[in-house]
Amino acid sequence: MIKKPDKNKQRMKRHKRVRAKIHGTPEKPRLNVFRSLNHIYAQIIDDVNGVTLASAASVEKDFGNGGNCETAKKVGAVIAKRALEKGIEDVVFDRGGYIYHGRIQSLAEGAREGGLKF
Repeated sequence: MIKKPDKNKQRMKRHKRVRAKIHGTPEKPRLNVFRSLNHIYAQIIDDVNGVTLASAASVEKDFGNGGNCETAKKVGAVIAKRALEKGIEDVVFDRGGYIYHGRIQSLAEGAREGGLKF
């Protein structure tokens, strides 16, 4: 029998490899993205102090179905708005081991249109 690869295990390996190179600082925090089957989550994290500065997710009240690109774009715009309110303009994008495609790409585009630079 052929053993199927565990997709999440492979994603975690990619994420670990990326996180070895990407660090969020107070001046340029990290925009982290997590994607589940039904929702998408985004956090802006200062890794030096270990604090989450802003967050947005499709499970919040104003969003509809969290499993599509339109909702991901809205989440990106909301995280950008919340970051700009706290004076954060430049971030480092951490795609979390996911391919830069679909919902991840839509979230990034929404954040850029909202005013974040990365």
